[in-house]
Amino acid sequence: MKQFKVLVIILFLLLIVVLSVQNYAALTTRIHFKANLLFLDYQTADLSVFLIAVVTFLFGVVVTWFFGLTERMAFRRQIKALMKDVKNNEMELNSLRNLPVTTEDMSSDDAVNPEPPSHVNT
Repeated sequence: MKQFKVLVIILFLLLIVVLSVQNYAALTTRIHFKANLLFLDYQTADLSVFLIAVVTFLFGVVVTWFFGLTERMAFRRQIKALMKDVKNNEMELNSLRNLPVTTEDMSSDDAVNPEPPSHVNT
């Protein structure tokens, strides 16, 4: 399975290289961004499309990593709480196992079908 994963990664990288070579002219095109607001008139320097694509990709990776990190931390808290519950349940189970065994008959008929008192006439 590990070899299959390596093969897929190599093929993916090869596809990226082929697409980059074929689209070299489009990727090296230089563009700039403008922001015309009431209080701000801003224009960026000329940037290549390739640079913009790489920066946005890396920004997406960082944002995804951050959300994954917060989710992982929440799972750790949940696991910690569940492990505490398991420990408490194991302690309760062990205390119940250590109860003394009684020799009294717990299934007597008197407890299930009690006789009516003698002063009641039927």
